[in-house]
Amino acid sequence: MYDISVFGRYTYLVTELLWGAVAAVLLRRANACRKAAVTILALYPIAYVWDRYTLAVGVFDIKLRTGIDVAGIPLEEHLFMAVVPGLVIGIHETIFGDANGAETTA
Repeated sequence: MYDISVFGRYTYLVTELLWGAVAAVLLRRANACRKAAVTILALYPIAYVWDRYTLAVGVFDIKLRTGIDVAGIPLEEHLFMAVVPGLVIGIHETIFGDANGAETTA
């Protein structure tokens, strides 16, 4: 396994940007950007509250981050809350969607 900590405090940010780019390519390829945007907007408030709580009680100790907080949580966590559902939808739509964004049966 490669040690990506060479990016220091930008390690988490670089990771989110890399996987975010993968998600964006998959979503664009599957014509599912709008579907992902709606899903991310619906999930974001729940994810924000959950993330804020877990960070407050010490579930996560994120060391390799920029140190920039937005609305009480790390900048990278905001990206994470968009990247993960975007990646899941991108993969799902790549496997099961057709070229018009409609779901097909497998």
